Amino acid sequence: MKIVVQTPNWVGDAVLSMPTIQSLKNNFPQAEIWLAGKEWVKDLFALSDFNSGMIPLSRINNIRNLAEASNALKEYSFDLGLILPNSFSSALLFYLAKIPQRWGYSSDGRRPLLTKGISPRSLENSCHQVYYYLNLLKALGLQTVSPELKLTLSPVEKDAARKELVSLGLNLKKPLVILHPGASYGPAKRWPPSRFAELGMLLQESKNAEPIITGSQADMLLSKSIISLMKNPPKNLTGKTTIRQLLGVISHASLFITNDSGPMHIANAMKIPVVAIFGPTDHKITGPFHEPSLVIKKEVACWPCHYRECPYDHRCMMNISAEEVHEASLKFLG
Repeated sequence: MKIVVQTPNWVGDAVLSMPTIQSLKNNFPQAEIWLAGKEWVKDLFALSDFNSGMIPLSRINNIRNLAEASNALKEYSFDLGLILPNSFSSALLFYLAKIPQRWGYSSDGRRPLLTKGISPRSLENSCHQVYYYLNLLKALGLQTVSPELKLTLSPVEKDAARKELVSLGLNLKKPLVILHPGASYGPAKRWPPSRFAELGMLLQESKNAEPIITGSQADMLLSKSIISLMKNPPKNLTGKTTIRQLLGVISHASLFITNDSGPMHIANAMKIPVVAIFGPTDHKITGPFHEPSLVIKKEVACWPCHYRECPYDHRCMMNISAEEVHEASLKFLG
């Protein structure tokens, strides 16, 4: 039996889907479990024991892309497809690929495209995303594992990351604190760069910490802004790491300070302490799933809005001070 899972389109959601994919493997132990998704998925799931193979999918934004992707999937002759994204196009892809069994939530008007469609009802508003994915399998009559997020590195990868950090002049005997100022969903989820800079200086003064900045190429301006505001500029790894290399860097961290972001879930899955700064989104749904972690958020009248850009004064983020995040950080740094 060959099963294909269409993975979520965001890094964080992909991490949160791992217990569901593991549960699927446990229900069908003899089956091949393949993953289909964005190119970075193969790096994120590289050492997972449920991954028989990876099929990269380009963004489907026209009929030609859809036809190419469906034809590529047809060649594998899958027996069953589990669709984790909620979009209409994701179900249409598996339908056109003629996968006999197509399972997923019946959201976005796609019920006719599924052989087993489960109504999401209000689950997405009432439970953590980890359980949202697991509840799909439960509703399909399958057994689920006790949810645990786990990402691992090979010894070679961890050692390579250590050597890279040392080559940058970092003293790994000091607390290594990662500042992750980006959030790909939109600027409303981003704490101001000036606050990150102030926080970095407070940690340098109070704990003799070694702050470093991580992020994607799109976060370069944010990182440069933080660096320009700090007396002792931190090392900048923004746009310089693959996902596997980022895992390696995170594995050596004493603390990961971040907005609501995908790498927040990577650090959390690696059991690195996380301080997460939340604005317009709901931490009960997308916050860190495991300890050690701490969420900082403010109760404001317009929360949660889920806007990509704040149309007002961004009070949910602006009301969080660097001193408050610093105090929270000390709980993990001693």
